[in-house]
Amino acid sequence: MTEPTALARAQRSIRFQRFGATRGVAGALTTASLVVPAELLLRTVLRTRKAHLPVLFHRGLARALGIRIVCHGRPTLRARVLFVSNHVSWADIPVLGARIRAAFIAKSEVGGWGMVGWLATLARTVYVERSRRASTGEQRDVIAERLGRGDSLILFPEGTNSDGTRLLPFKSSLFAVADGHDDVLIQPVTIAYTRVNGMPVTRERLPDLAWIGDTELMPHALAFMRLGKVRAEIIFHAPVRRADFADRKALSRYCETVIANGYRQLMRG
Repeated sequence: MTEPTALARAQRSIRFQRFGATRGVAGALTTASLVVPAELLLRTVLRTRKAHLPVLFHRGLARALGIRIVCHGRPTLRARVLFVSNHVSWADIPVLGARIRAAFIAKSEVGGWGMVGWLATLARTVYVERSRRASTGEQRDVIAERLGRGDSLILFPEGTNSDGTRLLPFKSSLFAVADGHDDVLIQPVTIAYTRVNGMPVTRERLPDLAWIGDTELMPHALAFMRLGKVRAEIIFHAPVRRADFADRKALSRYCETVIANGYRQLMRG
Protein backbone atom coordinates (compact mmCIF):
# COMPACT_ATOMS: atom_id res chain seq x y z
CA MET A 1 0.00 0.00 0.00
CA THR A 2 1.43 3.40 -0.98
CA GLU A 3 1.76 6.16 1.60
CA PRO A 4 -0.87 8.46 -0.03
CA THR A 5 -3.37 5.58 -0.15
CA ALA A 6 -2.79 4.71 3.51
CA LEU A 7 -3.15 8.39 4.45
CA ALA A 8 -6.40 8.71 2.53
CA ARG A 9 -7.84 5.64 4.24
CA ALA A 10 -6.81 6.94 7.65
CA GLN A 11 -8.51 10.28 6.92
CA ARG A 12 -11.71 8.51 5.86
CA SER A 13 -11.67 6.47 9.07
CA ILE A 14 -11.27 9.62 11.16
CA ARG A 15 -14.20 11.26 9.37
CA PHE A 16 -16.31 8.14 9.88
CA GLN A 17 -15.48 8.08 13.59
CA ARG A 18 -16.37 11.76 13.96
CA PHE A 19 -19.81 11.35 12.39
CA GLY A 20 -20.22 7.63 13.04
CA ALA A 21 -23.23 7.74 15.36
CA THR A 22 -25.09 10.33 13.26
CA ARG A 23 -24.31 8.52 10.05
CA GLY A 24 -25.24 5.14 11.53
CA VAL A 25 -28.60 6.27 12.87
CA ALA A 26 -29.43 8.17 9.66
CA GLY A 27 -28.41 5.18 7.54
CA ALA A 28 -30.47 2.77 9.63
CA LEU A 29 -33.56 5.01 9.39
CA THR A 30 -33.10 5.46 5.65
CA THR A 31 -32.71 1.72 5.13
CA ALA A 32 -35.83 1.00 7.17
CA SER A 33 -37.86 3.70 5.40
CA LEU A 34 -37.02 2.17 2.02
CA VAL A 35 -37.10 -1.56 2.73
CA VAL A 36 -39.93 -1.93 5.27
CA PRO A 37 -42.70 -0.37 3.10
CA ALA A 38 -41.52 -2.49 0.15
CA GLU A 39 -41.64 -5.61 2.33
CA LEU A 40 -45.16 -4.84 3.54
CA LEU A 41 -46.31 -4.11 -0.03
CA LEU A 42 -44.90 -7.40 -1.31
CA ARG A 43 -46.66 -9.34 1.42
CA THR A 44 -49.95 -7.62 0.62
CA VAL A 45 -49.67 -8.17 -3.13
CA LEU A 46 -48.46 -11.75 -2.87
CA ARG A 47 -50.76 -12.53 0.09
CA THR A 48 -48.05 -14.26 2.05
CA ARG A 49 -46.35 -13.92 5.43
CA LYS A 50 -43.00 -14.96 3.96
CA ALA A 51 -40.23 -12.41 4.43
CA HIS A 52 -38.79 -11.22 1.11
CA LEU A 53 -36.31 -8.40 1.79
CA PRO A 54 -34.50 -8.98 5.13
CA VAL A 55 -31.18 -9.51 3.32
CA LEU A 56 -31.44 -6.07 1.69
CA PHE A 57 -32.33 -4.50 5.04
CA HIS A 58 -29.39 -6.12 6.82
CA ARG A 59 -26.96 -5.17 4.05
CA GLY A 60 -28.06 -1.55 4.26
CA LEU A 61 -27.83 -1.59 8.05
CA ALA A 62 -24.35 -3.15 8.06
CA ARG A 63 -23.17 -0.53 5.59
CA ALA A 64 -24.64 2.28 7.71
CA LEU A 65 -22.83 0.91 10.77
CA GLY A 66 -19.49 0.98 8.94
CA ILE A 67 -19.13 -2.80 8.87
CA ARG A 68 -17.27 -4.44 6.00
CA ILE A 69 -18.12 -8.14 5.70
CA VAL A 70 -15.54 -10.65 4.48
CA CYS A 71 -16.71 -14.22 3.83
CA HIS A 72 -14.72 -17.43 3.69
CA GLY A 73 -16.79 -20.10 1.98
CA ARG A 74 -20.49 -19.81 1.18
CA PRO A 75 -23.80 -20.40 2.93
CA THR A 76 -25.74 -23.43 1.77
CA LEU A 77 -28.36 -22.28 -0.77
CA ARG A 78 -31.23 -24.68 -0.25
CA ALA A 79 -34.29 -25.05 1.93
CA ARG A 80 -34.24 -26.47 5.47
CA VAL A 81 -30.78 -25.40 6.66
CA LEU A 82 -30.01 -24.82 10.33
CA PHE A 83 -27.12 -22.37 10.48
CA VAL A 84 -25.31 -22.68 13.82
CA SER A 85 -23.18 -19.69 14.81
CA ASN A 86 -21.24 -18.29 17.75
CA HIS A 87 -22.65 -15.03 19.16
CA VAL A 88 -20.47 -12.00 19.91
CA SER A 89 -22.61 -8.91 19.50
CA TRP A 90 -25.98 -7.47 18.49
CA ALA A 91 -24.12 -6.61 15.27
CA ASP A 92 -24.08 -10.34 14.44
CA ILE A 93 -27.70 -9.91 13.29
CA PRO A 94 -27.08 -7.49 10.40
CA VAL A 95 -23.77 -9.16 9.53
CA LEU A 96 -25.16 -12.69 9.28
CA GLY A 97 -28.50 -11.44 7.94
CA ALA A 98 -26.68 -9.69 5.10
CA ARG A 99 -25.20 -12.97 3.88
CA ILE A 100 -27.68 -15.68 4.90
CA ARG A 101 -31.28 -15.98 3.70
CA ALA A 102 -32.72 -17.32 6.93
CA ALA A 103 -34.72 -16.25 9.99
CA PHE A 104 -33.14 -15.93 13.41
CA ILE A 105 -33.98 -17.87 16.56
CA ALA A 106 -33.92 -15.33 19.42
CA LYS A 107 -34.83 -15.04 23.08
CA SER A 108 -38.41 -13.94 23.62
CA GLU A 109 -37.38 -10.61 25.19
CA VAL A 110 -36.25 -9.35 21.78
CA GLY A 111 -39.87 -9.23 20.65
CA GLY A 112 -40.56 -6.55 23.26
CA TRP A 113 -37.69 -4.24 22.30
CA GLY A 114 -39.80 -1.54 20.66
CA MET A 115 -38.91 -0.89 17.02
CA VAL A 116 -36.15 -3.51 17.14
CA GLY A 117 -38.66 -6.13 18.25
CA TRP A 118 -41.16 -5.05 15.59
CA LEU A 119 -38.56 -5.38 12.85
CA ALA A 120 -37.46 -8.77 14.21
CA THR A 121 -41.05 -9.99 14.15
CA LEU A 122 -41.49 -8.64 10.61
CA ALA A 123 -38.48 -10.73 9.59
CA ARG A 124 -40.29 -13.78 11.06
CA THR A 125 -37.88 -14.33 13.94
CA VAL A 126 -38.62 -17.44 16.01
CA TYR A 127 -38.82 -16.50 19.72
CA VAL A 128 -37.93 -18.95 22.47
CA GLU A 129 -38.36 -18.80 26.26
CA ARG A 130 -34.93 -19.97 27.37
CA SER A 131 -35.73 -19.61 31.06
CA ARG A 132 -38.70 -21.98 31.01
CA ARG A 133 -37.80 -25.65 30.92
CA ALA A 134 -41.45 -26.66 30.70
CA SER A 135 -41.81 -24.99 27.31
CA THR A 136 -38.76 -26.65 25.72
CA GLY A 137 -40.80 -29.27 23.87
CA GLU A 138 -43.28 -26.71 22.58
CA GLN A 139 -40.49 -24.42 21.35
CA ARG A 140 -38.74 -27.34 19.69
CA ASP A 141 -41.96 -28.17 17.86
CA VAL A 142 -42.36 -24.57 16.64
CA ILE A 143 -38.81 -24.51 15.27
CA ALA A 144 -39.19 -27.97 13.73
CA GLU A 145 -42.42 -26.83 12.08
CA ARG A 146 -40.65 -23.89 10.46
CA LEU A 147 -37.89 -26.16 9.19
CA GLY A 148 -40.51 -28.60 7.95
CA ARG A 149 -42.12 -25.83 5.92
CA GLY A 150 -38.86 -25.25 4.11
CA ASP A 151 -37.55 -22.30 6.14
CA SER A 152 -33.89 -21.97 7.04
CA LEU A 153 -33.00 -20.73 10.52
CA ILE A 154 -30.01 -19.24 12.35
CA LEU A 155 -29.32 -20.61 15.84
CA PHE A 156 -26.94 -19.22 18.50
CA PRO A 157 -26.33 -22.33 20.66
CA GLU A 158 -24.33 -20.44 23.30
CA GLY A 159 -27.70 -19.07 24.39
CA THR A 160 -26.28 -15.55 24.89
CA ASN A 161 -23.42 -13.31 23.80
CA SER A 162 -19.85 -14.12 24.75
CA ASP A 163 -17.25 -11.49 25.69
CA GLY A 164 -15.38 -12.11 22.46
CA THR A 165 -12.33 -13.72 24.04
CA ARG A 166 -13.71 -17.24 23.62
CA LEU A 167 -16.89 -19.17 22.90
CA LEU A 168 -19.29 -20.09 25.67
CA PRO A 169 -20.27 -23.79 25.99
CA PHE A 170 -22.95 -24.79 23.48
CA LYS A 171 -26.31 -25.92 24.86
CA SER A 172 -26.87 -29.34 23.30
CA SER A 173 -30.60 -29.19 24.10
CA LEU A 174 -31.02 -26.53 21.42
CA PHE A 175 -29.95 -29.07 18.79
CA ALA A 176 -33.03 -31.18 19.53
CA VAL A 177 -34.79 -29.33 16.69
CA ALA A 178 -32.79 -31.46 14.25
CA ASP A 179 -33.88 -34.79 15.78
CA GLY A 180 -35.84 -36.86 13.28
CA HIS A 181 -35.18 -34.43 10.42
CA ASP A 182 -32.59 -36.17 8.26
CA ASP A 183 -33.34 -33.81 5.37
CA VAL A 184 -32.19 -30.79 7.42
CA LEU A 185 -28.60 -29.67 6.85
CA ILE A 186 -26.68 -28.15 9.75
CA GLN A 187 -24.01 -25.66 8.71
CA PRO A 188 -21.59 -24.38 11.37
CA VAL A 189 -20.73 -20.69 10.99
CA THR A 190 -17.99 -18.65 12.67
CA ILE A 191 -18.29 -14.88 13.03
CA ALA A 192 -15.54 -12.59 14.34
CA TYR A 193 -14.77 -8.87 14.38
CA THR A 194 -11.13 -8.76 13.37
CA ARG A 195 -10.16 -5.17 12.56
CA VAL A 196 -11.14 -1.63 13.49
CA ASN A 197 -9.90 1.11 11.14
CA GLY A 198 -7.46 -1.39 9.64
CA MET A 199 -5.87 -2.34 12.96
CA PRO A 200 -6.17 -5.84 14.48
CA VAL A 201 -8.68 -6.14 17.31
CA THR A 202 -6.96 -6.57 20.68
CA ARG A 203 -8.33 -7.98 23.93
CA GLU A 204 -8.65 -4.39 25.21
CA ARG A 205 -10.78 -3.46 22.19
CA LEU A 206 -13.17 -6.42 22.46
CA PRO A 207 -15.58 -4.82 25.00
CA ASP A 208 -16.30 -2.11 22.39
CA LEU A 209 -17.41 -4.81 19.95
CA ALA A 210 -18.86 -7.59 22.09
CA TRP A 211 -22.23 -6.98 23.72
CA ILE A 212 -21.76 -8.42 27.19
CA GLY A 213 -24.27 -9.31 29.89
CA ASP A 214 -26.79 -6.63 30.84
CA THR A 215 -25.19 -3.82 28.82
CA GLU A 216 -27.93 -1.62 27.40
CA LEU A 217 -28.39 -1.92 23.65
CA MET A 218 -28.61 1.70 22.49
CA PRO A 219 -25.57 3.11 24.37
CA HIS A 220 -23.47 0.18 23.14
CA ALA A 221 -24.78 0.57 19.59
CA LEU A 222 -23.94 4.28 19.52
CA ALA A 223 -20.45 3.61 20.90
CA PHE A 224 -19.99 0.89 18.26
CA MET A 225 -20.89 3.37 15.51
CA ARG A 226 -18.24 5.80 16.76
CA LEU A 227 -15.46 3.22 16.43
CA GLY A 228 -15.04 3.81 12.71
CA LYS A 229 -14.64 1.10 10.09
CA VAL A 230 -15.12 -2.43 11.45
CA ARG A 231 -14.27 -5.61 9.57
CA ALA A 232 -16.44 -8.63 10.30
CA GLU A 233 -15.35 -12.02 8.99
CA ILE A 234 -17.52 -15.09 8.51
CA ILE A 235 -16.42 -18.68 7.92
CA PHE A 236 -19.04 -20.98 6.42
CA HIS A 237 -17.91 -24.47 7.40
CA ALA A 238 -18.93 -27.66 5.63
CA PRO A 239 -22.55 -28.66 6.36
CA VAL A 240 -23.41 -31.90 8.15
CA ARG A 241 -26.54 -33.91 8.96
CA ARG A 242 -27.98 -35.00 12.29
CA ALA A 243 -27.67 -38.64 11.16
CA ASP A 244 -23.88 -38.22 10.96
CA PHE A 245 -23.70 -38.18 14.78
CA ALA A 246 -24.63 -40.62 17.53
CA ASP A 247 -26.73 -38.05 19.39
CA ARG A 248 -27.32 -34.32 19.63
CA LYS A 249 -24.56 -33.95 22.25
CA ALA A 250 -22.06 -35.27 19.72
CA LEU A 251 -23.45 -32.88 17.10
CA SER A 252 -23.21 -29.98 19.57
CA ARG A 253 -19.60 -30.84 20.47
CA TYR A 254 -18.65 -31.07 16.81
CA CYS A 255 -20.17 -27.68 15.95
CA GLU A 256 -18.61 -26.05 19.00
CA THR A 257 -15.15 -27.40 18.14
CA VAL A 258 -15.32 -26.39 14.47
CA ILE A 259 -16.65 -22.91 15.22
CA ALA A 260 -14.17 -22.32 18.08
CA ASN A 261 -11.23 -23.34 15.88
CA GLY A 262 -12.48 -20.97 13.20
CA TYR A 263 -12.78 -18.15 15.73
CA ARG A 264 -9.21 -18.60 16.94
CA GLN A 265 -8.02 -18.67 13.33
CA LEU A 266 -9.78 -15.40 12.46
CA MET A 267 -8.71 -13.54 15.60
CA ARG A 268 -5.08 -14.54 15.07
CA GLY A 269 -5.22 -13.07 11.58
